[in-house]
Amino acid sequence: MTRTRLLFLVLVGALLLPGQPATAQRAAGAQERARLDSLARAFLATARTPGLAVFVLRGNDTLLLRGYGYADLEDSTPATPRTVFRVGSLTKQFTAALVMQLVQEGRIALDDTIQKFLPDYPAQGHRITIRHLLTHTSGIRSYTSLGQEWQRVWRLDLTRDTLLAMFATKPFDFAPGERYLYNNSGYYLLGVILERATGRTYEQLLQDRLVQPLGLADTRYCSMQPIVPRRAQGYARTPAGFVNSDWISMTQPFAAGALCSTVLNLVTWTRALWAGRVVLPASLQEMTTRMRLNSGTSTGYGFGLGIDSLAGHYRVSHGGGINGFTSYLAHFPDDGVIVAVLDNTEDASPGRLADHLARVALGVPLPVVRDLPLTAAERARYVGSYALGSMTLRVFEQGDVLMAQATGQGADRLRSQGQHSFVPTFDDAARVEFEVAGDRATGLILHQGGRVLRAARSN
Repeated sequence: MTRTRLLFLVLVGALLLPGQPATAQRAAGAQERARLDSLARAFLATARTPGLAVFVLRGNDTLLLRGYGYADLEDSTPATPRTVFRVGSLTKQFTAALVMQLVQEGRIALDDTIQKFLPDYPAQGHRITIRHLLTHTSGIRSYTSLGQEWQRVWRLDLTRDTLLAMFATKPFDFAPGERYLYNNSGYYLLGVILERATGRTYEQLLQDRLVQPLGLADTRYCSMQPIVPRRAQGYARTPAGFVNSDWISMTQPFAAGALCSTVLNLVTWTRALWAGRVVLPASLQEMTTRMRLNSGTSTGYGFGLGIDSLAGHYRVSHGGGINGFTSYLAHFPDDGVIVAVLDNTEDASPGRLADHLARVALGVPLPVVRDLPLTAAERARYVGSYALGSMTLRVFEQGDVLMAQATGQGADRLRSQGQHSFVPTFDDAARVEFEVAGDRATGLILHQGGRVLRAARSN
């Protein structure tokens, strides 16, 4: 079905609406900007992150562009819109765009098997395509889900072959195309394939094909050795306060998550991508079409981009997280709204702030999060463990409230919205919807950051 794109004319100065005085429009605009600023300040005040940078653009009108808090706590360096943050998995849309450029040139086909470029890769009897890698449907084990096996080598500069060997022989989580499971191994492989197909490094491809042509001067492969002006330091949150995040060699996130950027560059990137300056319209259509599994079920994910809606407004978005940093970038193409949020701690949930900022820019009321009481019998139907790929989400009672805790993460309270739907305390924009048969939950669906993850009950 073809989408109808709404066109917004943005003139220099105020665009007068019939019967609305210019002074009233200016007052409304000032109130809107003040509300956006107050939301960002409130987010910082919760002590979720030392610093953040925010950009909210509607058409050609900058509604909010500023930094808050500190980019570096030790030197009390303020965060600004030009502060350079690690962006984690926002890298994936850059990688997907590079792949699509090579598709346009006939050097890669989406339905090529990965053995065309990696003939020695142990496919274990499966047919794995480039499309499977782009859409997290390959079934290959994600190296970031290997727990201590991966974490104990975080600090090491690993060669491509060494890191590939870490996951290549692991059993598949499922047959290609059977399920969707977010997968960093797929995008690592895409980076290797880009290098094999061109004879150039991923960093060179990024610089020559995207950074330089688009004027993204503050976007780069985030190696630690080069001097990067205005680079933020990354932190982790503890009960005692912020500490420096664990070191990770930037050889490891690679094409799945190794970029640095600014909110200014990310908005420039988004506008260029949708203006046809990065890939052809047909390629962008591929990137923003929800992948369908072998069963025909939609995953809600394209190529490095999540596709969903917020309060009925079509949204293309992605989040990112890496040691010391989290990020979120959302685009509402029909409304001309782009929201970018970058921060320097690893569990700040910037998607929640981005959703609230977007609602203001779209003229949509902020969500009302209820906290309905549950009886002991109602809580009991949800208690259990749910398999989220290689992770387990444990749902348990704590007093008279329901809690959820994923493997290796802290516990958060689930607030009942009725009809088996819950909002976790860590993200007002996330939803946990339990699938219930009789008096027992049989599974759940997690909606978060533009992604939809299904989990079956495991006990």
